[in-house]
Amino acid sequence: MHPTPRTFSHIGLSVPDLDAAVKFYTEVLGLYVIMQPTPVEEDDSDIGRMCTDVLGPGWNRLRIAHLATADRIGLELFEFDGNYAPDDNLDFRRHGTFHFAIQDPDVEGLVEKIVAAGGKQRMPIREYFPGEKPYRMCYVEDPFGVVFEIYSHSYELTYSAGAYS
Repeated sequence: MHPTPRTFSHIGLSVPDLDAAVKFYTEVLGLYVIMQPTPVEEDDSDIGRMCTDVLGPGWNRLRIAHLATADRIGLELFEFDGNYAPDDNLDFRRHGTFHFAIQDPDVEGLVEKIVAAGGKQRMPIREYFPGEKPYRMCYVEDPFGVVFEIYSHSYELTYSAGAYS
């Protein structure tokens, strides 16, 4: 017996400036705010204890905001006290999260908006099946160095049976 496929709930990102990140993800990517930026302190509150359970003692304080995509997937943004940029923001050999992907049929237009808002285009926009299928993709960075990918079509269409034939 196979387990029932689960749904994806949310992804959490650490950013250096929560207000600027909320602005980028709402104005450029069109996500909507579920919970405005909110401070959380290391204390005996329910959320304080929950953060200590995850982060360990000494995390001090953070700010958090919750956003969502059109298909109800959450984006949880964290501004941690004393956060810093990694030496390599695409350390692909390191275990853990490599990237996430956003779907937009206008890959070119969205990449232009990302770059205009201070992000980066990491590669040329590529076609998966030139002349056969209109699937396009591109890796980008938000203005804070978080790497993500833009897809023109759904994950299922792009990688379904026969996708590489």
